[in-house]
Amino acid sequence: MDRTDLALEQRIDELLAARARTSSICPSEVARSLEPDDWRPLMEPARRAAQRMTARGEVEITQHGSVVDPSTAKGPIRIRRPR
Repeated sequence: MDRTDLALEQRIDELLAARARTSSICPSEVARSLEPDDWRPLMEPARRAAQRMTARGEVEITQHGSVVDPSTAKGPIRIRRPR
């Protein structure tokens, strides 16, 4: 894992910690918080960071409020703490 991957995982943790336990975040929020002016290239790395964290049981990935398999999720996703 490189420095960007670690920074993305850390930011996911920080953003979730700053919200209510029942809240979720969007990968774009993570990307924008690291690179406000050039965040789009960080979208896929942010999704991959969330996938790694899901594999470790740290977060869940959802679509339309339901937990989904991160390896098959297409389209917009949300990241939240496990419930």
